[in-house]
Amino acid sequence: MDQEQKREAPCGIYTYKHHCSMGVDVHEVFVKKSRLRIVLSYIGIVFLLVNVSQPLLAKESLSLGSVWNITFAVLVAKRLQYKPVKKESVVIMPAFGVQLEIHFWSGRVDRRFVPIGKILKPLINECVTPVTCYWSLALLLRDEEELLLVFQKSRPPVKMLVPVWKALCTLTNSKCSSPSRVDKPNCSET
Repeated sequence: MDQEQKREAPCGIYTYKHHCSMGVDVHEVFVKKSRLRIVLSYIGIVFLLVNVSQPLLAKESLSLGSVWNITFAVLVAKRLQYKPVKKESVVIMPAFGVQLEIHFWSGRVDRRFVPIGKILKPLINECVTPVTCYWSLALLLRDEEELLLVFQKSRPPVKMLVPVWKALCTLTNSKCSSPSRVDKPNCSET
């Protein structure tokens, strides 16, 4: 019987848990539920409804100003939208492949299985946008044009991505050559 290993590491709004039993390696990233984020989501929806209904209730004709006002309200509501992800999991089954799971607070679970023969290499990417910079973990797949993101809904810090990446490298027999910055990240990176 294989011995079971457990490890837990909290960092900001994320908690990383790793356990291994009976040959299955499970990596989980939990997202803390933020009441402020939920309240802001409802405020965004109310803001959208007020801005959409105001020109209609005033019986004004929709002018260019009203269209811009409604467009701005939609953008604000979309930005404040609450993403109800409870946790994301990577289940590594050495003989079969990798199962990616997204668990929502509503109870819904999205699963995707990737056979081991289809995985070429796991990658850690630094994603840079005009507003922010974050790290992501992706799988390079055979006969696919796009990368498959491992943690699709959450953006955990690189500190939590490195152990999952190393386990996936071991699974695919890829070299784990990483820059020194990725080997020893700090918890403040997002």
